[in-house]
Amino acid sequence: MMKVKRLHALIALTVLNTGFALPAHAGLLDDLIGSKNPLNTGASSTKTCTSTNCKGSFSKPFAEPFVYRRSPTEDRNPDAVGTRTDQKCLVDPVTGKNRCKPAAGTISLLPNGDFLYFNALEGTEDFEFSILVDFGQKAINDQTRVMRIPRDTNAATSWVRPFEVDAGANPNGYNITELIPGLSNKDTNSADGALFCADVAMLADGRILAVGGTSYYSEPGSNALGYGLTELEGLRNSRAYNPNTNHWTQMADMNFGRWYPSLVTLSDSKIFVASGVTKLLKPIYPQAPEQSGRNVVHTETFDPNANGGKGVWKVNGEAAQRTLPLFPRMHLLPNGHVLYNAGGQAFNPFGQSIDQPLWNIAATYNPGKDQWSDLAYAGFPLRFSQAGLESFTQILNVPTARNAAMTALTNTLMSAPVKSPQALMSLLGTLGTGNPEQMLQKAVGGGMRGSTFSVMLPLKPNTQGKYTDASFLTAGGVLPLVGLTSPGGYVAVASSRIDTVKTELAPNVKDAKIVGYESEVTGALNQTRWYGTGVLLPDDSVTVFNGGDRDGVAAPGVEFARQTTERFDPRTKKWEQMAVSNHPRTYHNTALLMPDGRVLVGGHAPISTLYLKNINLAQFGFAPNDGRDPSFEIYSPPYVFHPDRPELKGFKDATATDPATGKPMVHQYLKGQEVTIELGDKTNANQIDSITLVRHTVMTHLIDGDQRTVVIPKSMFTKVNGKQISFRIPDQAAVVPQGAYMVFARSKDSAGNLLPSKSVSFMLKHGA
Repeated sequence: MMKVKRLHALIALTVLNTGFALPAHAGLLDDLIGSKNPLNTGASSTKTCTSTNCKGSFSKPFAEPFVYRRSPTEDRNPDAVGTRTDQKCLVDPVTGKNRCKPAAGTISLLPNGDFLYFNALEGTEDFEFSILVDFGQKAINDQTRVMRIPRDTNAATSWVRPFEVDAGANPNGYNITELIPGLSNKDTNSADGALFCADVAMLADGRILAVGGTSYYSEPGSNALGYGLTELEGLRNSRAYNPNTNHWTQMADMNFGRWYPSLVTLSDSKIFVASGVTKLLKPIYPQAPEQSGRNVVHTETFDPNANGGKGVWKVNGEAAQRTLPLFPRMHLLPNGHVLYNAGGQAFNPFGQSIDQPLWNIAATYNPGKDQWSDLAYAGFPLRFSQAGLESFTQILNVPTARNAAMTALTNTLMSAPVKSPQALMSLLGTLGTGNPEQMLQKAVGGGMRGSTFSVMLPLKPNTQGKYTDASFLTAGGVLPLVGLTSPGGYVAVASSRIDTVKTELAPNVKDAKIVGYESEVTGALNQTRWYGTGVLLPDDSVTVFNGGDRDGVAAPGVEFARQTTERFDPRTKKWEQMAVSNHPRTYHNTALLMPDGRVLVGGHAPISTLYLKNINLAQFGFAPNDGRDPSFEIYSPPYVFHPDRPELKGFKDATATDPATGKPMVHQYLKGQEVTIELGDKTNANQIDSITLVRHTVMTHLIDGDQRTVVIPKSMFTKVNGKQISFRIPDQAAVVPQGAYMVFARSKDSAGNLLPSKSVSFMLKHGA
């Protein structure tokens, strides 16, 4: 232990001398920017869990059994024969290069219950010097896999390689953006269409759309020498995986190359994309100098049904431009607008996005009017519209400045502060109220949060049965140092908050309004946490998995892993430590809700240690950094073991299995349609408190922009009869976008805790 402490202190001193802040360990600041448990001394792992008040349990890790060679022939052949091994990688005897099992850097729950995932940072095992020098030549397009886990088992039974293992983009190379023609190595077809840092969304027919990604090359660099300064360029590609055919197909290209973009499905089932960067390390664009030094400000909308099924990307108007962090945390609101929840990946290595301070401002996008409106400085209750400042960000964007300034002037002359200055002053006065702890947490927790999750809490109807308001839980991450033109803070925080957006519905999305914004500080995490994945469970609690105690991108390989799972209780608004995972998983970890109510946990694809080689310092207590972790483990929450957990058999009119394949049938319903579910033998309909519709998770980088849980309370059941319950699917398109959903039936135990059943899935359509 003394050796660990000495090394910890040495690296901490090194970090301090490079300008990063050290963790504080003093009273209240411990809760905010320090670490109560820097070496995972929290709740011990529960390997078995038989009591109803346990912390949950993790299964033993399991991984794909085979390693495959990489060749053009084999990459297009899902039936290629692999080599069985327990190791993560094997050396290819022909090429002498490592060939490895992929990790779940991105993962999706398919409509049939299988899991599609793809790798991150493929090829890092073959560096000779460092990622900065080698990766432009050594990178390889990322592998994809489909994994099947039968219900109630603790390991997968099969893996399938799609016909296009690397998703098939750019087989003939990619037209990169050279700064100085002739100084870049272009012969990198092995990494011209990488899925790394693409975002994913589920289309209305159940296909998984992957947008953006990475082209690796060296700039400057030499093809003859095979080395240079690595560059990552965002791709224009979009591609879709069809689970029915096991094929990836190329869809229409975007108009802008995007690395780390974000997708949101709109209420009309079109796909909205924002942000990303075209060149990461050197964002200089001679053909568009006004866009240099920043992320992509143009947004686009994709119609998947146009162009014979390949789709069409349309660049949205000037008022739809916005500066955003990489992979901005965005969500579809019940009125059809899109919320930017002031979070994202602050991974612009040299702080080269010149407009980063504007990332602190939460905002909403109105697809009907094709424009953004500033909402609030995230974490504070003052809405910008109450001061006539909803166009503030647009004024600072050159193309939109003139029109935005005129709009702001008009709003200022007509706004509430002029009509009622007393009301504005009263609101401003509330910003400084509360006890010192709450005020400090609000100050620390306000603004853009880097590498944090953003979970939409359950959508619940109002007294008229309509869904209008949406709340979002944000916890952990790093401090919003974007005002210092930094790529973000270094030390993780523990602060936690809930932001609520109140909306007003209208027949048309363009006429819908945002009528309120509130922000509430909750209890802090027990451990500071960077890059933790939050999962909303069907009992309305949120559980966060994995991550580290500091930014693993700023100085990879010298962070301590966070393996103690934490659970947020929505009633007490406090975090409780739960079971400890088997494997440490920091950068590119994933977690998602399974149909049986458990959580599949995977991933861990770290950047090479300090941007050099894979130097593993795990023996000193740091997170392992010897390459990717291809394993998974399954977390069983406490309700899994409750003896009174309700039983749900399925839909009254649904066929259980497909006679041709033996696979479960995925039923189809329309929004607004009445649905009847059947309960198991030990459960009566009058025991059910509520039903939830949970959209299948399709996630990259901690969140799913389409993630939602829609609550159908008992008061909205249309029929209750013995073993059957009928209810109507909400008819609001923005509440239930088309795609795959799970249905959970929920009762309550004697203490009032929700007990969810296992689920049944269906495809939701909006009709003609």
